[in-house]
Amino acid sequence: MSQDHEKKLKVLFLCTGNSCRSQMAEGWTRHLKSDCIEVYSAGIETHGLNSNAVKVMAEAGVDISGQESQLVAEFGDVDFDVVVTVCGHAHEHCPIFRGHARVVHVGFDDPPRLAKEARNEEEALDGYRRVRDEIRAFVETLPGEWYERT
Repeated sequence: MSQDHEKKLKVLFLCTGNSCRSQMAEGWTRHLKSDCIEVYSAGIETHGLNSNAVKVMAEAGVDISGQESQLVAEFGDVDFDVVVTVCGHAHEHCPIFRGHARVVHVGFDDPPRLAKEARNEEEALDGYRRVRDEIRAFVETLPGEWYERT
């Protein structure tokens, strides 16, 4: 096997505030795919790590409490293979990345927005859980057919 095939794929999950969806995606990828993917997450802005995202990920056995909300500009020197935008705003405002990064949009509902419609805390957490599970299902497909190694 050549050295290129042994190299981990560099994937960035990008959302608006890097507080919830991209953080969950980073956590799932680290948990499920660390053997083949070097994962990062960032936001167009930083909103801090969402405590409900941390809570529902912990319920699933993934600790993201040590992750930090980071700006995409902090990764200007990283040569990503794939950038996955997980919300429409980030997709519309996605910066240009150096090198050969392929940008793929896979949108997920915003758990804090879903929680605003909830009648109680448990119902609010159910929205986070649904999105958490949808993100896990996506991460399980990685690296996915949309990315072919060259």
